Amino acid sequence: MRLALVTLTLLLPALAQAWGNHTPMCYRAFERMPEVANAAPVKAESLADFLRDQEPAIARALDAQEDWAREYLKGHAPRPASLRFMPDAGRSDADRRAAFLRALRLSPQSRLALYLQPDPREAASMRPPIDAPLVTAAKPGAGATQRFVALRPGEAVPALAVLASACDEPDYGHDLNLFDDNPGHPDNPPYGFGRQPFGNPAVAIGSQAPFHMGFFHQGGIFNTLAPSFARTFTELRVQQYGGLAVLAWQTGHAYWGWRFAGMALHHVEDMTQPYHASAAPGATLGRMMWVNLKAQLGAPADRQGLVVLQGNRHFVLEEFQTRWIMDGARQRRDGPLELALRDAARDARYPAWSAGYVRDTVAAEAFQAGLATDAAIVVGAPAKFVTDPNFDFAANEDRFGPELVRDLQGQRDGLHAAVAELLGHFGAHSRNALRGLLKQAGQILQ
Repeated sequence: MRLALVTLTLLLPALAQAWGNHTPMCYRAFERMPEVANAAPVKAESLADFLRDQEPAIARALDAQEDWAREYLKGHAPRPASLRFMPDAGRSDADRRAAFLRALRLSPQSRLALYLQPDPREAASMRPPIDAPLVTAAKPGAGATQRFVALRPGEAVPALAVLASACDEPDYGHDLNLFDDNPGHPDNPPYGFGRQPFGNPAVAIGSQAPFHMGFFHQGGIFNTLAPSFARTFTELRVQQYGGLAVLAWQTGHAYWGWRFAGMALHHVEDMTQPYHASAAPGATLGRMMWVNLKAQLGAPADRQGLVVLQGNRHFVLEEFQTRWIMDGARQRRDGPLELALRDAARDARYPAWSAGYVRDTVAAEAFQAGLATDAAIVVGAPAKFVTDPNFDFAANEDRFGPELVRDLQGQRDGLHAAVAELLGHFGAHSRNALRGLLKQAGQILQ
């Protein structure tokens, strides 16, 4: 029976980003939150300085996180003992940094540079620009909106800017090629994640998907037929980055407190995207089983069509959202999306932050929103891009991207309203998660 869905491990498209550029949305979500708006400026600090100063405390925190993950996270891949972060005051900063990345099981190519992504709503920054490859190990897409400026150690910077910039950072290559079947995966020592549980292991950007998605609510039948879909590591990343944020705040390293907090929030925010909380929001379980069975019997066209359609709709949703947000920022205009991101009245609708919040609250809500979101895209987006299973937009972005951008200028009220609702979730869950981390650190402002 399991054979009916075993090939669903390849159903997900390579696209693993949820919301494009998180940073412009995080500026809006946090700019009026008192805990952020009233926070004192922080001094930029290199990662090497933080690690050197707090090496024993970081070692204890990472060990505690691993113990917690082994006890509470379903499907957790235990960290190999050889990756444990051990204090060593005599080693070089480079060796300490490499050991830290191994202990977190992040890509050795992770940059963690001193940088900011300025608010596109504000005037051009006077800080010097910094080339993207110095900040991100992932190749920016054709329509990338990220623009980076350099920070100097000791430079005072608003907490909001650090937080909002870091909210986009986990997409900068932290989770690329970490599985045993990915090309160039770490193997000396290996990271212990095993084989990639879903998606195409040969596509680099797709290899980060299990760290940015979570299919927690597909149901018992789906889980039985496709058990590898349960192997996701989003909650692990939230706990890792969130715990480091708490430690940094508590030990006087405020810059890294806000920065690690932003990284944790990225994974929370990814789970507000229905295409990251459901294997195929526009398809029933019966539909998925049928197309997979046909593929196994030698007729793969319908399954491939489903893959293409889900990928196209995910991509188009991201394009609509990104363009609307960036246009509003450049024009300094508040529209439905900006108002939804700031709407703090939503925050109290949800329970307080807890270790289970991502799974039980964020992912559950996004999963339930999947069918309506998919339908809104089908109705509101240009039909060519979302209803033709023979048209693979992601594979033809350079050719057809300008055409889609032109079509985005039209008024599409239903889709706009659907995106606004999702960004309301994005803002509320981001603030609730940040409040939870600040409370753990004893940093709540009165």
